[in-house]
Amino acid sequence: MTVSKADTELHTLSVDADYACEEERFYQTVLSHRNQLYQIAYSYLRNKEDALEAIQEATFRAWKKRKTLKNPAAFKPWIIRILIYICIDEQRRRKRISPIPEQMPEPSVQLDHRRMQMLSVLEKIKPKYRHILLLRYYNDMTVPEIARILDKPEGTIKTWQHQALKQLRKHMDKQEDWYNET
Repeated sequence: MTVSKADTELHTLSVDADYACEEERFYQTVLSHRNQLYQIAYSYLRNKEDALEAIQEATFRAWKKRKTLKNPAAFKPWIIRILIYICIDEQRRRKRISPIPEQMPEPSVQLDHRRMQMLSVLEKIKPKYRHILLLRYYNDMTVPEIARILDKPEGTIKTWQHQALKQLRKHMDKQEDWYNET
């Protein structure tokens, strides 16, 4: 059986159309989660440009590995997990490059004194616990959502949240002026 040139071209057009549809679906799905992705990236990196770059990298990696996602309903936690790993890598890279704190607020963003104190206290908490606090309280995620994103049981997330709050209280108690402000 021989395949005609017309059949080959038709097959190529069909494959190209499928690819275009898949690309559009992927784009629309990422677009629907863009605000939450930005909030998460910004809560980790505290810099607009770095957050946007992290989202771009996460989107690229997700597109490249899209065939490994077995359940399309799990897309959101899957891409958030990718984004978190990218943010963690960026934080590690910053620490290697610069010994000065990278958490300086952007010049255009004015943070009040209490918020700056909270950010400095959060840096002292163990990373796995800090992730829970950032996702839970800065990004308003529920325990089941966090468990799904981090691929951990809900009980583990609750335990980590408890430990994180305990560490947070301990570090806040060390801040002398924390409770003395109005």
